[in-house]
Amino acid sequence: MHIEAVRPDATEEHRSTCQKKLSVLLQQKADLSTAIDELIDDIATGRKFMKVYKQMKMYNDESLNPRPLPTQK
Repeated sequence: MHIEAVRPDATEEHRSTCQKKLSVLLQQKADLSTAIDELIDDIATGRKFMKVYKQMKMYNDESLNPRPLPTQK
């Protein structure tokens, strides 16, 4: 977006629109970086814990995925 915001052959309106979008993107990046840093700090100090989830694959379990009944003729 930075390239579009400073592109010399673009119109001023285009550059202005891209600069506004770039500002939003940079703020979002800062917010996400802060959130990740806080999460890592919380995990390191024991305020938050990682949780492991078990996968439940129904298609591998015969009782949950029975074979179809034979069709009647």
